[in-house]
Amino acid sequence: MPRKAAPKPLPTFKTEAAERAFWATHDATEYLDLSTARRVVLPNLKPTTQSISLRLPSHLLDGIKAAANKRDVPYQSLIKIWLQEKLHP
Repeated sequence: MPRKAAPKPLPTFKTEAAERAFWATHDATEYLDLSTARRVVLPNLKPTTQSISLRLPSHLLDGIKAAANKRDVPYQSLIKIWLQEKLHP
């Protein structure tokens, strides 16, 4: 397997606009050595959510709202917590 050439040195840019213009016309793989890349964990990113419609009997929803009120959390958040706990005990 042929050895890949060393990456080109990154140029310095005077402005963000100049950097944008550069990367619009150049391939980043020529400037990066992906063999030294590390996985990054971004724990503070908010996960993507999707809205759903869920019909519940009134007495069940009232019970959930009462339990949420005791815990001082929104009832929809409590439902998500309970679902997560049930899915991943």
